[in-house]
Amino acid sequence: MVEIRKPIPIQVAVNKVMNYSRLGNLEKVSLDDCDDRRLAEPIIAKHPIPPFTKSPYDGFALRSADTEQASLHNPVEFEVVEHIGAGIVPTKRVRKGQATRIMTGAQIPEGADCVAMFEICQSYERNGKNYMAIKRTMDKGQNIINKGSEVEMDDILIKAGTYINPGVKALLATFGYSEVTVAKKPVIGVIATGTELLDINEELQPGKIRNSNAYMIASQIKRAGGQVIYFGKLEDEFASSYDTIKNALHKVDMLITTGGVSVGDFDLMPQIYDKLGANVLFNKVAMRPGSVTTVAVREEQLLFGLSGNPSACYVGFELFVRPIIQRLQYSNKPFLKRIDAVLLEDFPKPNPFTRFVRSYLVYENGKVGVRLAGMDKSNVVTSLAYSSGLMVLPGGTRGYKSGAPIEVLLLNEQEGQKDF
Repeated sequence: MVEIRKPIPIQVAVNKVMNYSRLGNLEKVSLDDCDDRRLAEPIIAKHPIPPFTKSPYDGFALRSADTEQASLHNPVEFEVVEHIGAGIVPTKRVRKGQATRIMTGAQIPEGADCVAMFEICQSYERNGKNYMAIKRTMDKGQNIINKGSEVEMDDILIKAGTYINPGVKALLATFGYSEVTVAKKPVIGVIATGTELLDINEELQPGKIRNSNAYMIASQIKRAGGQVIYFGKLEDEFASSYDTIKNALHKVDMLITTGGVSVGDFDLMPQIYDKLGANVLFNKVAMRPGSVTTVAVREEQLLFGLSGNPSACYVGFELFVRPIIQRLQYSNKPFLKRIDAVLLEDFPKPNPFTRFVRSYLVYENGKVGVRLAGMDKSNVVTSLAYSSGLMVLPGGTRGYKSGAPIEVLLLNEQEGQKDF
């Protein structure tokens, strides 16, 4: 007897999955190896930035009060008592009528409270001594970068969950973090099911297709921050499939299978979930593609049953698996980022359910537009190569016209949003 499945709303399905979200384990890695990881604890400033009061320009450090009488017709002269470059600590205090030649980034000497840029000063030598003259007044604090003006000691620099990009890495190095505490990469198992699947190095045969889903899912896992264990492909045979899946669960944090989740005679995953004693959270979602996406839980361990159709499999991962992986890595914004865009071509297909359409962004006339990346069918794989987003087309519509405002989920953004 064919099982009648009742689709549940997408938001309900997402909530059911996220009820099992948690923060992952921690590990320390060297600064050299922390790229593309997420911080598991906040980074605190160990010292102020800048750590000393410094000059932003090449020029002369002096006392502003000594320039009060300076004018175009009355240049004021200063004796240059020291010459300091970046990294050199001043040794002489600047007193009345004195100045210090200073380079960009160098520490301001005691007594000085402003810097006159080199371009507005005249330098010369007289009787073996160095002098400079200025024909304008200077204000106290002019051209001075104060100690701690950028960051004060003990400031929180970066929050836990932040993705480590080159800028974050520069900040870590600035404050001497040779090691950082990051979220340990969750280990995610991947199994492809279906007697029709061939390995990628096999020649095509009648009725067979190459196994693209496993490689696609593995790449999505890596992009989301996880570590992949691929357990191979399974034929449509219950006993061997059950044994492989049961054994795999001991080695991973969660497991993804592709295919075998429909209600056909050779779709074995529902029976396997039952024998494993797994509780099925849902087995049909009111969405296209990927309506047969199934999620089960066994002793707090999630099992994701994604469609065997490539595009449906892809969308199912991004909506349900990616947020769990992101949360394990301490991200407070685990869901794909949404932006507003304008549809740049007609989409006449009716939408009984919410549809996620593979698409790419176009920037025209100061606005963000979006176009289809290719054919909109769940079994299509070619459109995925050109997709940078998923158009969100709500259900209950008869299609959309060019120019319609729509939302787009961004696939390549590391920083997402808090809510689905």
